[in-house]
Amino acid sequence: MKRSIEKLGLAALRRIDPEMAHGLALRALHTPFAALPGPVTSPRLTTRVAGLTLNNPVGLAAGFDKNATAIRPLVRAGFGFIEVGAATPLPQPGNPKPRLFRLTEDRAAINRFGFNNDGAEAIVRRLARAHRTIPVGLNLGANKNSANRAEDFARVLQMARGHIDFATVNVSSPNTEKLRDLQGPMALAALLDGVMQVRGNVPVFLKIAPDLTDQDLADIAKVAEDARISAIITTNTTLDRINLRSPHGTEAGGLSGAPLFEKSTRTLAKLHTLTDIPLIGVGGISTARDAYAKIRAGASAVQLYTGLVYGGLSLAARIAQGLDVLLQQDGFGSVSEAVGTNTKDWL
Repeated sequence: MKRSIEKLGLAALRRIDPEMAHGLALRALHTPFAALPGPVTSPRLTTRVAGLTLNNPVGLAAGFDKNATAIRPLVRAGFGFIEVGAATPLPQPGNPKPRLFRLTEDRAAINRFGFNNDGAEAIVRRLARAHRTIPVGLNLGANKNSANRAEDFARVLQMARGHIDFATVNVSSPNTEKLRDLQGPMALAALLDGVMQVRGNVPVFLKIAPDLTDQDLADIAKVAEDARISAIITTNTTLDRINLRSPHGTEAGGLSGAPLFEKSTRTLAKLHTLTDIPLIGVGGISTARDAYAKIRAGASAVQLYTGLVYGGLSLAARIAQGLDVLLQQDGFGSVSEAVGTNTKDWL
């Protein structure tokens, strides 16, 4: 019944402006009609990543709940972990609208939000009130007009560290000018050093772009290992435009969704050969088979976002349940047994 209501809701939301539709979808999570199955788990699905115990390896990517307004329903939506934000030290409006485009023909989206958020103070207040029944992380960002962007990441973490289970350093958004320059080895090492000094006991993840050379990946792997990063999220959106059919395909911003799947998975597989740091696979996941492919390419867990636009919030539970079946069919007793068993096919 709820799946039928969800399908009707998705059809209605696709008729209105994407950013407005997203806001309505967040508010709908607080209604009795939201698909909130509670924990989805099994002995095969339960796993540990970066010291965190997950009911299942399917997570929610940052950007869906930028301002941490829907944590209570999201932790009951079947995810194994969720990530909110990005949060910047000061509130900022982001880039001018329109800045989110639905590419229905490609099952994709392009956004150029530019870290629009309520600011770290407001977001941390909401995190402090949240009842975290699964791991909840915060994506750290930098203000557009900051005099020291590297310092911004540490400031946000210092404010939030008592109320989160992990933090993600996001230097891979393409929508804040020159932010991706912080992925260079010297700049990244300095930035991570500042973050690690204030993290307390919070595991720190690093989120990288898919638009990196093999040398870039090698440099990032070394810097991440030297900094003792707990996991690498692979990957953020791409600036590439990959055989798109939608009329919105030429819009500026980061492309996410189905067209990103192959590129992000190849980046993941390459990185898996370069480091033992756990990897979290993101990019183009809309089925259990997509998630399974990421895991076998080298991911210890995965995250979704754009897939929810087309599949609804119930997609998280459906993917987790499908993963359980796929692992069983191939004789794996756990997620960790399957990690990296098919890396070579993506190199």
